[in-house]
Amino acid sequence: MKISFAPTLAAEAVVALPVEKDGLERLGFGGFGPAAELLARGAARAARFEGEAGAIAEAFVERGGQVVRLLLVGVGHGGEVDYERAGGALTAKLLTSGATRLAVDFAALGGAPAVAAVTRFALALVLRGWRIDTYRTQLTEKHKPTLGEVVLVGAPEGAEAAWADAQAVAEGVALTRELVSEPPNIIYPASFVERVRGSVEGLGLEITVLGEEEMRGLGMGSLLGVSQGSVREGQLLALKWSGKGAGDPDLALVGKGVTFDTGGISLKPGPGMEDMKWDMGGAGAVVGAMKTLARRKAKANVIGVCGLVENMPDGNAQRPGDIVTSMSGQTIEILNTDAEGRLVLADVLTWVQRTHRPKAIVDLATLTGAMIISLGHEHAGLFSNDDGLADQLLAAGRATGDQLWRFPLADAYNKLLDSPIADMKNVGPRGAGSITAAQFIQRFIDKGVRWAHLDIAGTVWVDKPGATHDKGATGFGVRLLDRLVRDTLEA
Repeated sequence: MKISFAPTLAAEAVVALPVEKDGLERLGFGGFGPAAELLARGAARAARFEGEAGAIAEAFVERGGQVVRLLLVGVGHGGEVDYERAGGALTAKLLTSGATRLAVDFAALGGAPAVAAVTRFALALVLRGWRIDTYRTQLTEKHKPTLGEVVLVGAPEGAEAAWADAQAVAEGVALTRELVSEPPNIIYPASFVERVRGSVEGLGLEITVLGEEEMRGLGMGSLLGVSQGSVREGQLLALKWSGKGAGDPDLALVGKGVTFDTGGISLKPGPGMEDMKWDMGGAGAVVGAMKTLARRKAKANVIGVCGLVENMPDGNAQRPGDIVTSMSGQTIEILNTDAEGRLVLADVLTWVQRTHRPKAIVDLATLTGAMIISLGHEHAGLFSNDDGLADQLLAAGRATGDQLWRFPLADAYNKLLDSPIADMKNVGPRGAGSITAAQFIQRFIDKGVRWAHLDIAGTVWVDKPGATHDKGATGFGVRLLDRLVRDTLEA
């Protein structure tokens, strides 16, 4: 969807007027005459519309000799979140309505809203309109998207420049959603790499790809153990952005990229297994964030690394009881082959620390079903060895809506992973499953490196629409990571 800007309202077939909470009486109707105003106010009263964020009242009125579809959209108390709800609600209302162009006239408010609020409004307009119809060959015309452009009229000075940066975020989220939504016969480790390579071409990212032979030479037995049951070879993908110039990255983003997870020999139950195409949501978020940073030319040095594998149960698959040696040299007793994401992350974390020496690391993974039991689909879990980094991530989550909730790490949980035959087990007992998974990952973090782990199992895919997404892939993590970089590395 295209966002454009105009100083005044032209002849438009569909117009939206923002209305603050309990602000209907203050609403300005500009070029609309008294008859149109009377109809619109009557429609609002009939719908019990009071300007609540995301609420919409609709009327058909006359303006300049033509019938105009006029929508009053609530922006609540005028905060960024309220404007986000309003933008998303407009797209949800009009996306398949037959309308091709919408004008939003901010002059109706009587005073210019904040640039940040208008930017958030525009971002929601675009994000809520994302869909994947690639494989839907029999959509009727009435079900196809029609809304292609939104004109923001009378936006405050600076809004157009701010939108240029926000558009980069929208593109990053779109890439993440695309990868998460594609079926596993289309997106597997090698095709993930090629899809990303094509999407970021020309943006200035330095791309590194390792195949299984190269990873085997580096001793990445933990990752390769997961991959060995699949005919699809595993890959390591690194995207490096040097926005400050030469030097080691200040931040590494590391993503779990299990492009399909059967559970391996510890086979998952059949019902719902199709959802495991999104078990690469962490890797999807990392590449989406890296595209955003490069697209807006962030003044920061950041590297994004993804461990990409399929977890399949063939005759060569890893078995419960196997012991593997990670790139770090630590040995791991495999008790459950469905606890595979942490095995992938272990070697990727070691590789990025040895190769690029980042000062801080944030890893993202759809790691544990226990996280969904704990937090549902409203927050992702946060674990960290550094209070400062944790606070920065929590703040970024509150600012963007990619909400986080912090969980503990402690030696008592760490001991639950001790193995009688190897350095560690890959799973602990049933209780505190998300915490012991994080404790496992922490064993591969070098001393002095600030680290945070985000368990995003409940937030990458949802079964109900939200302000900025329909059912399905959310793109969770892209906005969060971009905000973290803005606030901590570019401030």
